[in-house]
Amino acid sequence: MIREIVISEKNFEYDLYGLAKAFYPKDEIKISVGDGGITVPHSVPRPEAKNEVKRALYEKLCKETGRTLPWGTLSGIRPVKIARRLVEEGETAEKIKAVMKDVYMVSDEKASLAALIAKKEADILYVRDGGLIRPGSYSLYIGIPFCPTTCLYCSFPSYAISAYEEKGRVELYLNALIKEIKATADLMAGRPLTTVYFGGGTPTSLSPAELDRLLSAVEKHFPLKNIHEYTVEAGRPDSITPDKLRVLREHNVDRISINPQTMKDETLRLIGRHTRSYDIERAYAEAKEAGFPVINMDIILGLPGENLSDVEQTLSAIEKMAPDNLTVHSLAIKRSSRLNIEWDSYRDYLMENSEAHMDMAYRYAGNMKMEPYYLYRQQNMAGNLENVGFSAAGKEGLYNISIIEEAEDIVALGAGSACKRIIYGSEMNVFNRPKAVKVERCENVKDVDVYIDRIDEMIERKRELYSAPDHLA
Repeated sequence: MIREIVISEKNFEYDLYGLAKAFYPKDEIKISVGDGGITVPHSVPRPEAKNEVKRALYEKLCKETGRTLPWGTLSGIRPVKIARRLVEEGETAEKIKAVMKDVYMVSDEKASLAALIAKKEADILYVRDGGLIRPGSYSLYIGIPFCPTTCLYCSFPSYAISAYEEKGRVELYLNALIKEIKATADLMAGRPLTTVYFGGGTPTSLSPAELDRLLSAVEKHFPLKNIHEYTVEAGRPDSITPDKLRVLREHNVDRISINPQTMKDETLRLIGRHTRSYDIERAYAEAKEAGFPVINMDIILGLPGENLSDVEQTLSAIEKMAPDNLTVHSLAIKRSSRLNIEWDSYRDYLMENSEAHMDMAYRYAGNMKMEPYYLYRQQNMAGNLENVGFSAAGKEGLYNISIIEEAEDIVALGAGSACKRIIYGSEMNVFNRPKAVKVERCENVKDVDVYIDRIDEMIERKRELYSAPDHLA
């Protein structure tokens, strides 16, 4: 079905489209200019005008559908960023909740959640131990775009590793990546490094020898002595072995992710994972035995064919394993994912996420003495809800906060990775830190072979981004 939105002039189309899609995810949205529709105000600054226009559409859609959205008019991926800016201006929790509700039509529950997380993030970034990020600091991301197989819902740059091993291209990729590591370390010399994060893909798709080679290169070229955390995603239990875990610990990796997504064997087969629930339990036990100080587990709510009792089965099994972190994702149907491309094969499956699902996740996290500490959203999320990370006290992931809240530079290496350089102004927040003015980016190409062939260009992109003599605007 086609839904048409009429607006008085060409403006804010992207924001209106995203908001309408939240109400009508399966319909085609058309935005046209004409009389009798939503009026764009000219008497207020552009940000306020955008909020007025979105509120007008939101109220119309609530009336039309009989529904409200938990996050109100907010369609962006960082709803907590609004709350954190208010924290950094010295506003109280009550003021923050009022702004979230009155300006953005956020529900009472989500407004309270945003205020809670924003305060926790500010404490971690600026207060704990004098502040875990420092002026000019950066976090290092290294992407490994290989997996045992590609999951049904995945939209990240990831390729089945077996096809690349057969032709020796994994070694070629590591050669290019290590070249980028060395050049980037030279470029960032003298700046404090906060965290190191290996993501993907699945970094533990690499062999023990390949992991050792890569981690040794990072140790050789980057200053790791004073970093706050060293994380490697080992998300796929079918990629984890005792030998790989030993290599990671020998290189002082202190955080690892083991991601079930679900503990229902039927769903694991459906989403393309060659594991069963007992494989997840085996991998977790091996990681505990190896002595990792922090272990994270991810789950996804809204997976095809799963109901509320299936989610409870997963959460109950995770509660027994007792990880240090739990990240709860709401299924997002991404354009490049196999789930979207092959939609006709899956459209009849139940894909449900609701407040009841999220409430259950929050309850189980509370049972494990975890609190929410970071949050983000994506387009086309089941239930129009959120992804939220829970943690035991003192074991929060600093990199997760930095990347989501754009709290410091992210220097990203590897195919499909994206650097972010934060540009600061002269105005200070209440924590005596300069306020960010804008974010500049550069990206590496996603295709592995193109990345290998054009590695010098990828390095040059970083040189252009980070070579400004003064980091402050």
